[in-house]
Amino acid sequence: MMAQAPVEEEDCPELIPIEDQDQQEAGGKGEVEPGHSLKIPVTIITGYLGAGKTTLLNYILTEQHSKRIAVILNEFGEGSALEKSLAISQGGELYEEWLELRNGCLCCSVKDNGLKAIENLMQKKGKFDYILLETTGLADPGAVASMFWVDAELGSDIYLDGIVSVVDAKYGQQHLTEEKPDDLINEATRQVALADLIIINKTDLISQEELYKIRTTVRSINGLAKILETQRSRVDLAEVLDLHAFDSLSGKSLQKKLQHVQTTHRHLDKSIVTVTFEIVGNTTEENLNEFIQNLLWERSVKDKTGNPMEVIRLKGLVSIKDRSHQVIVQGVHELYDLEETMVNWKEDDERTNRLVLIGRNLDKDILKEVFIATMTEKQENS
Repeated sequence: MMAQAPVEEEDCPELIPIEDQDQQEAGGKGEVEPGHSLKIPVTIITGYLGAGKTTLLNYILTEQHSKRIAVILNEFGEGSALEKSLAISQGGELYEEWLELRNGCLCCSVKDNGLKAIENLMQKKGKFDYILLETTGLADPGAVASMFWVDAELGSDIYLDGIVSVVDAKYGQQHLTEEKPDDLINEATRQVALADLIIINKTDLISQEELYKIRTTVRSINGLAKILETQRSRVDLAEVLDLHAFDSLSGKSLQKKLQHVQTTHRHLDKSIVTVTFEIVGNTTEENLNEFIQNLLWERSVKDKTGNPMEVIRLKGLVSIKDRSHQVIVQGVHELYDLEETMVNWKEDDERTNRLVLIGRNLDKDILKEVFIATMTEKQENS
């Protein structure tokens, strides 16, 4: 069930999820019964200016593979190989131009990267196997991600698969540690914080010592994402596509991953960190909703100095009373979702709640106390 922060004082209407059994039955591999159609995954490619996003997309577009991938670009760097083939928007109007490539991929320049624009393009050109969306270098991928995530609940034929952030190995350290005025989070750091996969690109331009430094900085921000190190944005597509980072199919792999995530440490006073904790026992959906809403919506959970904790990304597996399956919890900014996974709790399992939070002013001990207090208070009153 997807939950959004209410805009007004009145209660937010509950969203009714539309079940998509095709995805679960097919195991994400595209093998479905005749007459059924799978939703099309969307991967958001983000990264600071010059990090290598367009190079990555050019590589994907020209590499031989069996997928029919639509790549949607709304930003062109100088010297892009596709720039001469694609028209750029003019006069402030929505303008689109398609280029079909030999390997079956499609490339599109479109000014409006909104959901309806993308669905209209799909209707014109037919179904794809995959969509890659490149955001502008200064964009907040969280806003774009939320748009696709919400729409999947409302029955769209596309769904959010994951967020990939490309980091420039040579200049990334400078971008990620740059202090912004008025207590703002810098764009490069936010992009790393939201990512499910981080590609440290141009590693051939730096020393091993510098590579260790940038890797450490990236990991200090996001302790959950997988990190790949590349040259000229050359990656194995299997590492980038079909991440299932926002659906219940990631339940099994997430269980293993969460056991290895460590709480990270600040590299700057106001920097983003990863906090992880584990609480044994059952919670209830009501308890969990209260904890998350206080954290994401009310911003009522504060650190030792009185600063509200600011959560950019939330992920975890929880044990909800009277449910036989593990429940995955996901959050991006003020949007969050609880979804039952395919993983059963076994009789001899110690039921635990494992949560990973990425954000600012996070204090592990206080978060644990608040989580336990919410559980205990409700149980005592029930």
